[in-house]
Amino acid sequence: ACMVCSTLSSVRLEDVAERAGAEKWFQLYFQPRREYTLDLVRRAERAGFSALVVTLDASIQAPSIRARRAGFVMPPAIQPVNLAAYPAPAQVRLDRDQSIIFQGMMSEAPTWADLTWLLAHTTLPVVVKGVLHPADAVEFRRQGVAALLVSNHGGRSLDGVPASLTALPEIRRAVGEDYPLLLDSGIRSGTDIFKALALGADAVMIGRLQLHALAVAGALGVAHLIRTLREELEVCMALAGCATLDDIGPDMIQEQKGAHHTC
Repeated sequence: ACMVCSTLSSVRLEDVAERAGAEKWFQLYFQPRREYTLDLVRRAERAGFSALVVTLDASIQAPSIRARRAGFVMPPAIQPVNLAAYPAPAQVRLDRDQSIIFQGMMSEAPTWADLTWLLAHTTLPVVVKGVLHPADAVEFRRQGVAALLVSNHGGRSLDGVPASLTALPEIRRAVGEDYPLLLDSGIRSGTDIFKALALGADAVMIGRLQLHALAVAGALGVAHLIRTLREELEVCMALAGCATLDDIGPDMIQEQKGAHHTC
């Protein structure tokens, strides 16, 4: 098991590292200036994180209609404390005919050059999160990225994108059998984990599930969730005739023709 700490965590990454287990990764959002990004990387290295998970599928924050309808606002006390030492991004001045998206927000979106720069400035393995296209996956491997996380950001960024599970098989074929692939977005049960492993994932990650468990029953709730997922996976394996994880393969999945999912 591995814990991933977000750049936007409301708890300092150093404090998380002190309490986390031996295996912990740091999720990195590129900052508007490289010196701030590099400072986050150095802090993660000093704190003992063993890998960087670079999120590249959320260059801008898409508005959530559901959150707006529910009237949800983040409580004032919850702040991205890891970014507190960095100045707020300067407002981009736009002409009337310029786009707030393309000339505004996207002007600071990370590029391939930024990824190359990051790989040259850290000794930690870099995992790229948010991959859905096989061609991108091949290029990430060529660039020296250690592993990929096939993800559609939980289906929250762009409505209608393919499910991670749908994109996974083609990405696996593109990068080969010897390259580490992880998957998130849509894992809700042990049988979901079985399907992901069968279609090419080496491991899965969960986010929303553990938050729900934490909200209901605290740390014991999270422990119960993880145990339940493992038991469900083991039951599914047993009923499918799989004694080990290596026995799980794509021949155990029958695709439903015409089925389309977004998360």
